[in-house]
Amino acid sequence: MFAVRFDRFGPPEVLSVGALPEPHAGRGEVRVRVRAAGVSPADVALRAGRLPSSEKIALPHIPGVDAAGVVDEVGPDVTGTAVGDEVFGAVDVARLGGASAEFAVLRFWTAKPASMSWEEAGASGTSVETATRVLDLLDVREGTTLLIDGAAGGVGSVAVQLAVARGARVIGTGSPANQTFIAGLGALPTTYGQGLPERVRALWNGRVDLALDVAGAGSLPELVALTGTADSVVTIADFTARQLGVRLSSGELGGEPNGHHGLAAAAALFAEGRFRLPVQEVFAMTQAARAHALAARGPRRGKIALAVPQTLTTAE
Repeated sequence: MFAVRFDRFGPPEVLSVGALPEPHAGRGEVRVRVRAAGVSPADVALRAGRLPSSEKIALPHIPGVDAAGVVDEVGPDVTGTAVGDEVFGAVDVARLGGASAEFAVLRFWTAKPASMSWEEAGASGTSVETATRVLDLLDVREGTTLLIDGAAGGVGSVAVQLAVARGARVIGTGSPANQTFIAGLGALPTTYGQGLPERVRALWNGRVDLALDVAGAGSLPELVALTGTADSVVTIADFTARQLGVRLSSGELGGEPNGHHGLAAAAALFAEGRFRLPVQEVFAMTQAARAHALAARGPRRGKIALAVPQTLTTAE
């Protein structure tokens, strides 16, 4: 099969498209012919060799953990999914990649709504499951006021919408350029950085019950001050959390998906017109280096996706 690959760690230019052996679905898994795959900052860090887990992978390596496509192989013990179904989800993140390829094996998946584009579906798996996991951990529900620090990025933009769908009031932080975007997701927008508690209190005169840190920009002391207790704050990105008594819920690739319920719920909301997966830009598979370069920059507005062709020619 053809796949994006790198044979050594380094800058985006180490990426190329080449031939590698096809994977096959194991127990509880499905294989898809990929139509689109996501590119995340974690993929970038792994390719650059900046993660501790980088040393665990065998080279050459296929990056990416999120994909969408058409099922062409069903593993043992899989029910409710058949060859020909259109699905989206994530690989087993313990493999640290494999999605940016002609074929990918998914460990977590759900049916793709007909109205959802391949690019939206392909970039959404771990963001949806990570957002669902932390909202569950915080017990976000109707009537909750939740502050999300880093509301414009891949996980943040998803978490805003899923929290709003639960009936929560959401305050979202982002760069000045992303204020209108954040408001369009359903949150009260404000900028991040020093003085956050004062800006939030000027925006909302009620209580802030819970806070989620997605950005990892050093805001935890201010989030604790806003909510009144470290128990009301969760971060997926700040590894100083335990020093402040804040819960850290993170894996190096965004946290392992906790099952199918987050994906299925997001798909249902999408079909109802109550959820969208913001995609900042779509690149051809042969432009993977450009996609990785963009993913390394910030601030981001949603996700970055690779369009995977059904056949690869030298002209692509």
